[in-house]
Amino acid sequence: MPLFINRDQIFAHQVHLLEHKLRSKEERILELETENAILHLRLAECLGKLRGREEETKALKYHQHQRNTQKITQSALVKLMSEVQALKQDLSEVFAVYVGFATELDDQSKQLLEKVDQASSTLNGHHRDDVQSLQARVDALERSLEEEKEKCRAEKQRRRVLHNTVVELRGNIRVHCRVRPVLPFDHAQLSASTHHITSGPVSEEVVHTISDDTVLVNCMKTGNPVLNKIFEFERVHGPEDSQDAVFDEVKPLLTSLLDGYNVCIMAYGQTGSGKTHTMMGSQAALGPSGAQQEGQQGIIPKAAAELFRLISEKPADSHTVDVSVVEVYNNEVFDLLARDEAGNPMGQRRDVITTSSGTSQVTSLTYESVRSSSEVLRVISGVLKLRAHCPTLVHTDSSRSHLIVTLTISSKSPNALALASRLQNVKKDMQRSSQKAWWSPRCRRANPAARHSSDELCASSSSSPGLSPSHSPCPSPRHSISQAPFTTKLQLVDLAGSECVGMSGVTGAALWETSCINRSLSALSDVLGALAEQRPHIPYRNSKLTHLLQDAIGGDAKLLVMLCVSPTQRFITESLQSLGFGTRARQVQKYVPQRKNKVK
Repeated sequence: MPLFINRDQIFAHQVHLLEHKLRSKEERILELETENAILHLRLAECLGKLRGREEETKALKYHQHQRNTQKITQSALVKLMSEVQALKQDLSEVFAVYVGFATELDDQSKQLLEKVDQASSTLNGHHRDDVQSLQARVDALERSLEEEKEKCRAEKQRRRVLHNTVVELRGNIRVHCRVRPVLPFDHAQLSASTHHITSGPVSEEVVHTISDDTVLVNCMKTGNPVLNKIFEFERVHGPEDSQDAVFDEVKPLLTSLLDGYNVCIMAYGQTGSGKTHTMMGSQAALGPSGAQQEGQQGIIPKAAAELFRLISEKPADSHTVDVSVVEVYNNEVFDLLARDEAGNPMGQRRDVITTSSGTSQVTSLTYESVRSSSEVLRVISGVLKLRAHCPTLVHTDSSRSHLIVTLTISSKSPNALALASRLQNVKKDMQRSSQKAWWSPRCRRANPAARHSSDELCASSSSSPGLSPSHSPCPSPRHSISQAPFTTKLQLVDLAGSECVGMSGVTGAALWETSCINRSLSALSDVLGALAEQRPHIPYRNSKLTHLLQDAIGGDAKLLVMLCVSPTQRFITESLQSLGFGTRARQVQKYVPQRKNKVK
């Protein structure tokens, strides 16, 4: 028990010691915190003093910098002021010199003006008559120049008429050339496979019309100097020429139709060169009924209108016109006017044969009778949708076939019509007086046999007033009355365009179409070459196109080829090929055109 109490005392004593140490530590901590606070206060005071000194240092530096700047500025200003003073001095000296020169110049000007006035008065007094005579001579020379220009224009027109006459007498082919304007697709870049052929910008114009019968082509090749080639044709139309200007050069040929001559107008050129626009006109202006703005019409609508205008000047019912439309597609001939059982156009395949007379003919070809140009346009617009078209990289609406529109004009002598009408009147008189003997002062025989034949003729005349006067029982001593009917043809051809496969980018069926087009155009070029060289054999049958156009190319028809050419560097290869084709065509000497005096 006493041992236990001692332990408690020991523990209590130890606790007391520990509490004493703890109080000592807490007091020490308090002292340290007080010292720390005092040090913080001193630190803050030192930092404040330091900041103040830094601001004073910055202010001193700023003031020092300002003083230095002011010194530099003042020195520069003093220097500038000295220079300004020097310049003022120089300016005052220059001004003094200027004033002296101005005064001297004024004096000299006054002297010169006085001399000029004296010279003018002298001239007006002594040479006025000479001036008037010179003015009169100038006026006379100007009038003479205008007269010479008018004579030059008249001689040029006369030369053109004489040249056309010589071309007709020699049997040559007329060749006209039309250069179209630059279009948006001319700016398209060449493909990689054809880019090396040409040099320079693809849209640069290289084909120029330098006169109304001459074309200039700038041939540019990489590494070679510029070579200019010149081509001459009967007529050359520039990009500024309208559709009317182009047709005015073609219109004289149409008069030959009613004189008994066959006529063919053919448009040739590469794809996208404006052949269809030249022949048909702007398709955007073509309505569903065939109506078209007159200014945008091509050769075919204008030729139809001109043909019926010429017919209207003839006696009524003296001419009939039939139209046929065919296309040559993939070396096959299709009749676009052929209809199915429902009466819809179907494009029936036909054959081309050579008749016993040596002319080409399409078997079972469909004809439609027309009585006005509007009916012709209605027929053509109704079958144009059957023509093959395909978009290419060169042209978005490229024609893939050759289109041939034929207007067949059947003419008969107006005297024959008058005779038929007179015979009808005679028949009426005979019916009113059946007992009276028939007699005509122009008939050499007045007998029953002649009367019986006259009755038969009058009966047939009443049912067919267009009977040929050669069957009349009373032959006339004049040849014109007994003249037989004759038939002429106007062929209007819109050829498909030649094209480079690498440039057009066609594949599949379009590639085969391109091959057929190029082969048919090559066959046409071969035929012209054979005709120009007067070979014994002309390869008309190498292509359905040349076989179909055999009468127009090598026959006795009047043929006009309209070359359509693109003006830009991009199509220079095809343009040169087309111009070369036209040059070869001009060298062909055909038979002299003959009048048709019988029905074919």
